[in-house]
Amino acid sequence: MKILIVRHGEPNYEIDGLTERGKTEAELLADRLCKENIAKLYCSTLGRARLTAEPTLKRLGISAGYCEWLREFSYAEVTLPYLAEPDCAWDLLPSFAEKQNGLYSTTDWLEVEHIKNSSVPEAYRAVCRELDATLARHGYERDGRYYKAIKPNHDTLVFVCHFGLESVLLSHLMNCSPYTLWQHTCAAPTSVTTVYTEEREEGLAHFRVASFGDVSHLYSAGVEPSFAARFCECFTDDTRH
Repeated sequence: MKILIVRHGEPNYEIDGLTERGKTEAELLADRLCKENIAKLYCSTLGRARLTAEPTLKRLGISAGYCEWLREFSYAEVTLPYLAEPDCAWDLLPSFAEKQNGLYSTTDWLEVEHIKNSSVPEAYRAVCRELDATLARHGYERDGRYYKAIKPNHDTLVFVCHFGLESVLLSHLMNCSPYTLWQHTCAAPTSVTTVYTEEREEGLAHFRVASFGDVSHLYSAGVEPSFAARFCECFTDDTRH
């Protein structure tokens, strides 16, 4: 099995849509995805994800499975000492993250103070359950840290979603804390992350990331990836802080 996790195009958050640039990115993404033999495309119910998937769906003449559990993970909020209001669980300031013992542990991250006293643990487990239920329908059943290959196949599944949620999916498949991804990776708009199963032992599969956040479809068209989701490279830069 192959899984393609796609982040939505450059967003216009005010209208939960895409910018003009984001619409161009979605068309270029379709150029790429239409070359895949897609068994099923699953999509977040939020507008920016739906609009990103639309060109691909139209060209292939297929329908998507729209899933509430693929919407952005920002609904799971935490209380942080340096913010006046609760905020999404990721994008911690480094000086705060440094003091959180267990933040990068596969299991202990759920016991970190700002996490265990929030809605994050149940929200995280709910997404993981939905992902596993989806994979089971396609022949792979979770068994501990790996998957039983009940019906091994070469199907390609596409998940069109959001960066925060993508990190949750990958952390479950890779058996690591989502903070490893939330804090140290950035998937540009319409980037494609490719994950394959490997069945080195008969009947037992695990998922391996072959590429993360690939935007070659943009570069090949002469389009620079959007800055959305990144922060300033240098503190004095006149970019997002």
